[in-house]
Amino acid sequence: MTTESNKGTSSFLTRPSYSGTRPRTAPAARSVSGAAGATIQRRRVPSWVRRYSRRLLYTDVIILVATLTLFGLLMLPGLQASVVWPNGPDDVPYFVPLTIVGLLWMLTLAAFDTRDRHIVGHGVLEYRRVVDSTLFVFAAIVIFAFFLRIEVARTLFLFALPVGLTGLLLGRWWCRQWLRRRQSAGDYVYRAVILGDREKIAHVVKQIRSTHGTGYVIVGAVTPHGVSDMIGDVPVLGPLHEAKEAIDATGADTLILTGADEINPTAMRRLGWAMAERDVSWVVAPALTDVAGPRIHAKPVAGLPLVHVDFPRLEGYRRFAKRSFDIVGSILLLILTSPIMLAAAIAVRLEGPGPVLYTQERVGRRGTTFAMFKFRSMVEGADDQLASLLDLQGAPEQPFFKVTDDPRITRVGRIMRRHSIDELPQLLNVLSGKMSLVGPRPQRPAEVALYDDVVERRLMVKPGMSGLWQVSGRSQLTPEDSIRLDLYYVENWSFTQDLHILFRTIKAVIAPGRTAH
Repeated sequence: MTTESNKGTSSFLTRPSYSGTRPRTAPAARSVSGAAGATIQRRRVPSWVRRYSRRLLYTDVIILVATLTLFGLLMLPGLQASVVWPNGPDDVPYFVPLTIVGLLWMLTLAAFDTRDRHIVGHGVLEYRRVVDSTLFVFAAIVIFAFFLRIEVARTLFLFALPVGLTGLLLGRWWCRQWLRRRQSAGDYVYRAVILGDREKIAHVVKQIRSTHGTGYVIVGAVTPHGVSDMIGDVPVLGPLHEAKEAIDATGADTLILTGADEINPTAMRRLGWAMAERDVSWVVAPALTDVAGPRIHAKPVAGLPLVHVDFPRLEGYRRFAKRSFDIVGSILLLILTSPIMLAAAIAVRLEGPGPVLYTQERVGRRGTTFAMFKFRSMVEGADDQLASLLDLQGAPEQPFFKVTDDPRITRVGRIMRRHSIDELPQLLNVLSGKMSLVGPRPQRPAEVALYDDVVERRLMVKPGMSGLWQVSGRSQLTPEDSIRLDLYYVENWSFTQDLHILFRTIKAVIAPGRTAH
């Protein structure tokens, strides 16, 4: 890797770059004059960020043009219809307002920062902004048409709104999958140096690497005293006063600050100036973990960037909206999956003796118990063998533990479990209000009895047929990761996140991969 250094750079700058990706030359730089007249190597925002933003722009344009064109051809045959406008010009052809709608839609997507580089490619905030901007466009159309007494075809809202919104969301998802593939190959990533205490650095590195698709590659660390060793597999590049040289040596485009007692406000300010001169992204990782972006609000007070964190709430209209979605969704899914459920029931009956449906007591919201329904996927009397199997595998008192290579599962049961067919009867639990389509996985009372006061927060919401950890690795996750993901869901619930999880659930059911068993 080619490195560039300033005058007076310490000898550690001759070290190679410690990157998990293939070496590459540092971006072209131009010098600017610093406060002390020193020559500073100025970098730019990684070029891949702009390229990816353009890809999103082109994708949005193609989807909106296709949506509005399809609307015109299907709902306005030959595009011969005219807009009825009593107080305006006569015979305004429909392609004129459709063009205006398309331009307004694109401008609103930009105004809502749906392609902002800080949110695209990760989390649900990007999808939420797409939804909000689309609803804003059509709300504006309704208001505008009402006051000007313009007769707009109702099919515009019945067709263009759902089709266009679905297309935009699918387009963003497709771009995100493309980005993930490039990042897996070592491209389209942020090269980051982490600065702070060793324990905090280790925590941030673990969190970043345990989450798929963050886009950050950790190339080194800077600690207050700069002892030349490793933090895990991350090399310590130097002490705090050589942080600027560490950035120059590695060609990093991001500095992640985790915090250290030795960093006073003056040193922080000067370091921020140095990063601004280099166009290096300045990222602060506070001691808050598993908090989603929408709950965090920055508020400058007396020159201090105070961070406000909202508490999770699933009450009032939010609870009503989630329950309404569960009712409608469960009814539709019961209708759509009834042929599959009938075939599964016949297969279970032919497999061997025992009931078709299996019921087990599970713990729901606020500790209430209910009977959860499933298609029987194990031999009759399987519950009586569970304790001995857990003892055999050395996990008699671990919640979330799953028996490996469970001998109780039947041949039909193994197929049903792989594609989650055995869980379809839980739609009845959802319809009755005991469960939700999305939520933490319902556990047995014996497992809940092992909860501590932290894990008990899972019981604040209804358990779900699918959840965050089911679509994030399923059986390959450790019990700790499963608990962490369930708690993250509870602490950061949103309707958009539910839709995102359901979409990922469909993908996991159709192509379960190696994590399902």
